[in-house]
Amino acid sequence: MFTHVMVGSNDIAKATQFYDATFGALGVAKAMGDDKRAFYRGSNAAFGVVTPADGAPACHANGGTIGLGAPSKDVVDAWHAAGIANGGVDEGAPGVRENSPGAMYGAYLRDPDGNKLCVFAPNPGTAA
Repeated sequence: MFTHVMVGSNDIAKATQFYDATFGALGVAKAMGDDKRAFYRGSNAAFGVVTPADGAPACHANGGTIGLGAPSKDVVDAWHAAGIANGGVDEGAPGVRENSPGAMYGAYLRDPDGNKLCVFAPNPGTAA
């Protein structure tokens, strides 16, 4: 549905460390990067972290969440652990989300700049 998602950062080195680790846990490598941006490309879309083009400080969206997919519970757990180990802040530990379709298994983090992300995988303990 989307071609790309971009979030702003005030510290690209710190953000890149976080995203290299969390996207690495999902099996997605950095496609390109420099001192102002980094892009990670999946099969159908890309995710970028950039310094704002207007020179103003980056800030996160209040109420905004970027949702990512994972193939399994173990990958969700690895993503969350990689994020915490690389400057992320827990916004919801890995577990079954009863209010999600099919009671999916997911976790939430904030990146070093405060952007909220989640990753979900089908819950093998419930019917899809």
